[in-house]
Amino acid sequence: MNFVKRAGLSLWARRGRTLLTLAAFLVISVMVLAGILINDATARAERSARRSVGAEVRLDVDLGATTNTAGGLQAPRIDAATVDALGALPQVRRYTYSMWDRALLKGRYKLVGTGASGSGNDANGMGPGGTASVGVLDSSLLPDFRSGRFTLLSGAHLTAADKNKKRVLIEERLARKNRLRVGDRLPLTGNDEKTTAEFTVAGVYRDPRPRSEPEPEYGVSPADMLYGTVGGLSALDPQNGHGKAPLRVGGASFLLRDADDEAAFESGARKLAGAQLDGFGLDTNDKAVRQMTGPLRSIRSTATVAMWLMGLAGAAVLALLVNLAVKQRRPEYGVLLAMGERKGRLIAQQALEILVLAALALGVSALCAPALTQSAGQSLLGREAAAAKHRLDSWQAPPPGSTGLGEGVDREDEPVENADPIDRITVRLDAAELTTVGVLGLGIGLLATALPASAVLRLSPRSILTKGQ
Repeated sequence: MNFVKRAGLSLWARRGRTLLTLAAFLVISVMVLAGILINDATARAERSARRSVGAEVRLDVDLGATTNTAGGLQAPRIDAATVDALGALPQVRRYTYSMWDRALLKGRYKLVGTGASGSGNDANGMGPGGTASVGVLDSSLLPDFRSGRFTLLSGAHLTAADKNKKRVLIEERLARKNRLRVGDRLPLTGNDEKTTAEFTVAGVYRDPRPRSEPEPEYGVSPADMLYGTVGGLSALDPQNGHGKAPLRVGGASFLLRDADDEAAFESGARKLAGAQLDGFGLDTNDKAVRQMTGPLRSIRSTATVAMWLMGLAGAAVLALLVNLAVKQRRPEYGVLLAMGERKGRLIAQQALEILVLAALALGVSALCAPALTQSAGQSLLGREAAAAKHRLDSWQAPPPGSTGLGEGVDREDEPVENADPIDRITVRLDAAELTTVGVLGLGIGLLATALPASAVLRLSPRSILTKGQ
């Protein structure tokens, strides 16, 4: 009799065992497929998050590289031309750099964060009429604008086209106090208190922080912060020769075309700039991405562990069922071998029976696993995202003027705005996932069949019949 026909008759004659084996295969297929589908769905969601946020690489000063000078600590600076060359690398979509110094308001123009005496002294130590002025190449790439923390209320951002123009962005409270609007002229005096230039108000933005809370990096009231063009503000800076010497900046930010270009960009930057990067570090700003994808990584690890545990347990049960079935069929094998049937065809018959059941289990799992995985994965992700959101909402900033170390506050845990944890995934069954599950299921089935069958078929027909009795 053809061994294919024998396999079909055997499956029908032993319907109880067939259903039990099919159930074991179905559990393996569903669990493995669910794990693969969750891994694939979370990977797609993570890639989407990385692309939506963008990969940002910051060129920041290494705090250990500051040097002591007669005027105090001096941080290293880098030529703007070098940063422009780095910004021209193929991995970079947009870039900006910055420099900062003290700027003074004169005449009728007053700061918002003044002392109670009304003397015009900045409450945070910048001196009479002094505030922090930050020169930028592209203000839209500043972290606070990119995250949505700052809002541009009127006017336009500073861009590379404005590099050598005298243009500034001012906070709405400073604009309101001095009755300034977009297009008005604002005179600024440099840190030497001698050099003065008129700047055009290019835009008015909103900083949600209270005026009494000092800006942590520059120590002035947030309402008094100025953002200007690098070329315009360098004209007020004696260190840059009042705009006549080559422009040198204290940091830069590069927005890459793709999050996967980080390594290539860093390699190209170090090769291009060489020793000019001494005193600086290239750091990837992926905090927003990590905050958004934390729940995804959690359920991915949970799904992977569950997949392996259930898969291994199902494989063990399957191997036990096949081993018992082969031992029960030793008399059948002995008769067939005594009649001249080849051992290879007997093994092929047993393997065919397993392959048929595996194919059925795979088909059923392909129909039900996506819906079950979507429901279970979404429920699990929802709980993880809610817990992550609760942790972010419960974070408390340290008191104004404090680093938070004395209060046990870790600034590294400070939430990134507009980067809520992802709470939704979309499960999608592709041919690649189905093929992977099919290969794994068939491999487990063949392995479970080959080991007990080979042990039995090493015996002679007479020994099989004797032991079978």
